[in-house]
Amino acid sequence: MNEDFFSRQTPYSDPGDFGTSGLPRAPRRLAALVRGLIIHRCEGGRFGYEVPGERLHHDAESRYVTEILRILRERGSTPLTEHRAPGARFVGTCRDFSLLLCSLLRATGTPARLRCGFATYLADGWYEDHWVTEYRAPDGGLRLADPQVHSGYDVPFDPMDVPRDAFLTAGDVWRACREGRVDPQTCGFSSVEGLRGLWFVRGNVLRDLAALNGVELLPWDGWEPGLRKGAPLTEDDLAAADEVAAARSESDWPLLFADPRLTVPEVITSYAPYPGERRVTLPVR
Repeated sequence: MNEDFFSRQTPYSDPGDFGTSGLPRAPRRLAALVRGLIIHRCEGGRFGYEVPGERLHHDAESRYVTEILRILRERGSTPLTEHRAPGARFVGTCRDFSLLLCSLLRATGTPARLRCGFATYLADGWYEDHWVTEYRAPDGGLRLADPQVHSGYDVPFDPMDVPRDAFLTAGDVWRACREGRVDPQTCGFSSVEGLRGLWFVRGNVLRDLAALNGVELLPWDGWEPGLRKGAPLTEDDLAAADEVAAARSESDWPLLFADPRLTVPEVITSYAPYPGERRVTLPVR
């Protein structure tokens, strides 16, 4: 891991004026803090909490950590280091859990980055669309953390050390699909029939590459025709994603991201589930 690059905040992960002096430094304690601040918008039932429609539809449109922290401050006066009842939390997605953990890790001196890919432990027989945080562990190893996972999940592993065959980066799943080892129709959202397939995997390949280059997108961000729902893929689309999936050196990522076929333009389209499609201008890199 490029320790210097992944220790720096991005426009997306920067906590702004949020004071970090009182934060714990241990990654495990930071992950517990994040779990006490965010509730997944599909998991109100796990907590006996009915998520208000306004929060369900709009919280997860928060592109930046500063927005997440602002909403949390508006919902309660207790310090953000204290566990909150569901009604005082931010209502987000796996990306929000992972981005906030990434932000706090960077703020306390631990190199970290977002990874976009697929989890095999969220729905039986599925490669479920998912985001986690990759970080430098205290023992020097590189680990995957899933800060969304709490005691209500039945997983046979430590959420601070997710096995690489339980969460697979988008590039690994793309390669498995292309080699015929994984059916693309089992990759995406198990609960939404139209959100699965090779086009979906390719979208995550591009989002993962973007995150590795400091552009930590929303899960439904897209651009150019190939990232529209169910879009047919051209031979050029396939070849470009093959190149990303084949990369094995971190030095390859900036070079790939400079490719016009793979980079994120200044203006993108957000295919948001609730507010609907809209154009968004991203921060200048």
